[in-house]
Amino acid sequence: MIRLTDCLLCLSYFVCASLTAASLSVNMTDTQGVALGDTVVELTPVTASAMPPKAPQHYEMRQENRVFSPFVLAVPQGAKVDFPNLDRTRHHVYSFSPAKQFELKLYVGQAEAPILFDQPGLVAIGCNIHDYMQAFIYVAKSPYFASSDDNGLASITDLPTGEYTITLWHPWQNVQPQPTNIIINESSHTVTLTLDVNRQNKPSSPPSGFGASFNASSHAGQHAK
Repeated sequence: MIRLTDCLLCLSYFVCASLTAASLSVNMTDTQGVALGDTVVELTPVTASAMPPKAPQHYEMRQENRVFSPFVLAVPQGAKVDFPNLDRTRHHVYSFSPAKQFELKLYVGQAEAPILFDQPGLVAIGCNIHDYMQAFIYVAKSPYFASSDDNGLASITDLPTGEYTITLWHPWQNVQPQPTNIIINESSHTVTLTLDVNRQNKPSSPPSGFGASFNASSHAGQHAK
């Protein structure tokens, strides 16, 4: 009887949780009203106890056609990220950012092991061989986050109802926007948010053959100290 009661209580909990879970769709634009991709939207519950335990997760930032893909990758704190090199050219991936410092020295294919991002914050990624290769990993402290696609849309699901603080980040932002609060009390919400950015071109692959004849030994160590 005790076991049956416990099961009924667990079932009741999960049914209630599913009924109260909500979603948020964010349309990101710049100050001209143009859709803004690569914006990280992080929702932090005002009540810290609302944060669920984080399950281990695995992510990937590829090196393909001599650029990093994606340009902006959002991951939760504690995530592991693989950096597969799909090019024939060897790359030397590194970061000096306080949130995570690491080096993956010259390699092609899969690196020996994924990198653990155990501290929240912004991590700027570069290649020691190709200066134009740049990307960013945003390590979110909250489990509720998303990055906007090319149409400026970011979607966050499975949100418990309650009050949240919205934090935005974009690599081209002119200033760090002040966090704002939102109350999630329905099954779905849609909001439009604006960021003041200085639009630039994303890193792109140079003409074929550029860098292929680089002498890796003469360039290794140019940035990694």
